[in-house]
Amino acid sequence: MSASNPKTSAEKLNWSPVSWRNFPIRQMPEYPDNEQLDKHFNELKQYPPLVSSWEIQELKAKLARASRGEAFLLQGGDCAETFADCTSEHIVKLLKVLLQMSFIMLHEMNISIVRVGRIAGQYAKPRSNSSERIGALEYPIYRGDIINSYDADEKTRIADSSRLIEAYHKAGLTLNFLRALTEGGGFADLHHPEYWELDFMRKNEYYREYESMVNSITSAIRFMEGILPSELITLRQVDFYTSHEALNLYYDSAQTRKVPHKAGWYNLSTHMPWIGNRTRHPDEAHIEYLRGIENPVGIKVGPPYDLGEIIQIIKKVNPSNEAGKVTLISRFGKKHIEEELPKLIRAVEDEGLDVLYSCDPMHGNTFATGDGIKTRAFNDILFEIRKTFEIHRDMKTILGGIHLEMTGEDVTECVGGANGLSTNGLKNNYKSFCDPRLNYEQSLELAFLVAKEWKKFKTEESN
Repeated sequence: MSASNPKTSAEKLNWSPVSWRNFPIRQMPEYPDNEQLDKHFNELKQYPPLVSSWEIQELKAKLARASRGEAFLLQGGDCAETFADCTSEHIVKLLKVLLQMSFIMLHEMNISIVRVGRIAGQYAKPRSNSSERIGALEYPIYRGDIINSYDADEKTRIADSSRLIEAYHKAGLTLNFLRALTEGGGFADLHHPEYWELDFMRKNEYYREYESMVNSITSAIRFMEGILPSELITLRQVDFYTSHEALNLYYDSAQTRKVPHKAGWYNLSTHMPWIGNRTRHPDEAHIEYLRGIENPVGIKVGPPYDLGEIIQIIKKVNPSNEAGKVTLISRFGKKHIEEELPKLIRAVEDEGLDVLYSCDPMHGNTFATGDGIKTRAFNDILFEIRKTFEIHRDMKTILGGIHLEMTGEDVTECVGGANGLSTNGLKNNYKSFCDPRLNYEQSLELAFLVAKEWKKFKTEESN
């Protein structure tokens, strides 16, 4: 909608950043002190934005290209960020693996890669239960650092609105460091082979192919720099965007505002909020909030779900059917992907809805070991990715993105991959407070394999 239009569709429909408060809401705790909550909410409203409206519009345009098969969305990061992980080491490791994955995919797929991190705001997590038993005592469930503490303490497990302010400051520090790394020229400069830690891949059947690919990437960069003027070189600077689940609506709505010379309302705490399975209800608070903002929005879809509701949600969030506005993130799991994904695609296509299809191969493939450790199997993740590509090919639609829970840390949370991590090794370095993540090695390996599947998909498509 152009800036000359005096009213946005949200305004015409009596929407405001806080209209969600008049709707039923799920996955939000009861704050014990409403006066303190209002104080912290109003304080947060006065703080400067974390991202800009033009960055948001820029991302939306890139996602529109991905929906047409002209780019590919790589979205990944921590299951749930913690305040303690707001360190240079943790941020560098995650950015490094995302950049390396994107360079691999760019080289092999020969299209632009849209990099979106689950970072600088992913501090809340939906939970199945409101409480948990630890030892002989029952505690409120940990819902992420933006709400309460992971420590088993009766006081710190109570929802604390001051954490909204701390989340803002941690997100701001993270964003500032990310911008310094990606815009300063140096960290994003992958000229040197030693940046690519591939020793772990030696056990993999594709190792020689991977090694050759990396050498080709670094050679191509040096060649381009040798023939183009320095002012035309952008290889030392990359675009990077942030995303988080719009779960704590106090946090998101406090940073939602109008901007000069543009119509509509922008959530300026992140570039791309998404909504998960547990809060995806068309007549409840989270959809009410998301339908009014100009940001591109992700919608997770997995069992249990209702096709009619999904169509209704897409139309509510994107009534003008704007390209790049909605990313539909399927998360069916190995067991349900073949049966459920075709039904979802057919329903969306029959309605003529413009969406970017993305695959979350993580959440539908979680299981617990015999001693209760949550994990995911690398081969199950890969199976869902391959099957998703295959289904889109058969239905003449485009898989334009992938959504991963991953880290640059050397954690042991998902089994399988080139090093063959077994369930017996999970306890070696299991750090996640919520869901298991791919580690550095598994993430990099997956990038190679996604690129191979894309090339296979495009080859079969052209035949």
